[in-house]
Amino acid sequence: MIGVRPPEYDPAAPQQSNTLPVGSPATVRAYVRELARRHRGDFALLVGVNTVAVLASMVGPYLLGGLVQDMSDGRRDDVHLGRTVAFFLTALAVQAYFVRLVRLRGAILGELMLADLREDFLVRSVSLPPGVLERAGTGDLLSRITTDIDRLANAMREAVPELAIAVVWAGLLLGALAVTSPPLALSVLVALPVLLVGVRWYFRRAPQAYRSEAAGYAAVAAVLAESVDAGRTIEAHGLGGRREELSRQRIGQWVAWERYTMWLRTVLFPVINATHTLILTAVLMIGGAFALNGWVSAGELTTGALYAQMLVDPVNLILRWYDELQVAQVSLARLVGVREVEESAGDEEISPQGREVAADEVRFGYRKGADVLHGISLSVPPGTRVALVGPSGAGKSTLGRLLAGIYAPRSGEVTLGGAELARMPAERVREHVALVNQEHHVFVGTLRDNLQLARAAAVDEDIWEALRAVDAEDWARSLSDGLDTEVGSGGAVLTPAQAQQLALARLVLADPHTLVLDEATSLLDPRAARHLERSLSRVLDGRTVVAIAHRLHTAHDADVIAVVEDGRISELGSHHQLVEADGAYAALWRSWHG
Repeated sequence: MIGVRPPEYDPAAPQQSNTLPVGSPATVRAYVRELARRHRGDFALLVGVNTVAVLASMVGPYLLGGLVQDMSDGRRDDVHLGRTVAFFLTALAVQAYFVRLVRLRGAILGELMLADLREDFLVRSVSLPPGVLERAGTGDLLSRITTDIDRLANAMREAVPELAIAVVWAGLLLGALAVTSPPLALSVLVALPVLLVGVRWYFRRAPQAYRSEAAGYAAVAAVLAESVDAGRTIEAHGLGGRREELSRQRIGQWVAWERYTMWLRTVLFPVINATHTLILTAVLMIGGAFALNGWVSAGELTTGALYAQMLVDPVNLILRWYDELQVAQVSLARLVGVREVEESAGDEEISPQGREVAADEVRFGYRKGADVLHGISLSVPPGTRVALVGPSGAGKSTLGRLLAGIYAPRSGEVTLGGAELARMPAERVREHVALVNQEHHVFVGTLRDNLQLARAAAVDEDIWEALRAVDAEDWARSLSDGLDTEVGSGGAVLTPAQAQQLALARLVLADPHTLVLDEATSLLDPRAARHLERSLSRVLDGRTVVAIAHRLHTAHDADVIAVVEDGRISELGSHHQLVEADGAYAALWRSWHG
């Protein structure tokens, strides 16, 4: 049995996600302990009410065993059937009431833990360096937010409470069996070797199989998300066939792991059924032999057999939900993996001692052994406006993201006021430096909600001032409900230019002292962009600005221009200095003006 693999098993299927890490067992255990500490009161209450419910359920077998014993001893006159029935019905009522409480407390505990898990994951994710999330890819992040959370929802709502209930249930039944009929308690152990062998075989294979299944789904999600996002490019270059083949390959690998995990369960479940049969058979046969020899009474045999039969339900629950927790453990490991990213990214309490941004011999690459930037050094004094210009693919945007603290250099340092950005928490970096690029997002909600994302305490006067600064006041006031107008999906549709102005207005509200503008006005027509940049110049006055643009009039207005070519700064100086130098910038300027 150990060497069996289904024909569909594919060892080439993905083993794990190669983007965000999967949490180590130590990280998972630490988080589980943290959750248990947070909810220890709810756990204690659940165990308490469950104990009462189980004890009430054991009254019936105990009473029946007493009746059988009295009848077998010929004490018919001592049998008080009415009183026995009254005791039984009372115990049944108590059991029903406390079982209801068990279900209620279990559901409440599950929802509380699930809410904590979702909140913890969201808080951890948004606190990660943006560069980490960008490199993670859409598919992996999407599968963690959706599939892994959904899998854990079932575990948190049902598996954890039910497992706690089943463990208490089984423990009390075994204890009762040992007290009422010690010899019969030993007969339960006959089935233990079969159960241990089968469970050990299963759980040696299940965790890795479920991890591979989850990683396979992430790979499917990544391929599908990329194909949808790049649909027009795929159609334009005739790549549809390749993408379909890649999708089929990823889906095939994922399905192979799905089938493999299902096959594992087809082995486990018969073992569990055989265990139940062995327990009851052993109790009846061994107990019968003991009764014939006078070692146990008929009443003890009856009570013991009923308790042994009752063990079927908690054992089923334990194995069923433990199997469910194998799936949940993988999803939990994928979710708490962001904790390890946060720890590796650094969270030291360092603060900048000034506002000067500097890059010192910075090298950076998106792939190992392929640097995009080669030993760049640049100093940006406070209040300076620097323009990064150069041909497409030269490394301008990459350098801008390094200066904004989104990426960490492979070697060298990027500092703000002498403090290394890579060693500062993302929240601290965002207090000082902000990046606005070509991407813009309109979130579902009111216009006010969209702007208060940058500063929650902003009042309407602050919001209108920010909109006025980016020339967005007129169209904002023309909306049907002004700041209360619903925008985003299902609401008022904003043009790309208006969405970009909205992003710039958030920047005004956030009020960082250093800004990195990566072609921030690229979606506006030249006249509107020029007008917006003039308006922004009033807002940006006194701040440090690093502007990345293809429109050279932005460079003309800058204090310093850095020409980036092939990942290096080839020229540095003011507009007039570089034009007089008649180098790369002068050539770009002449081509810009025809």
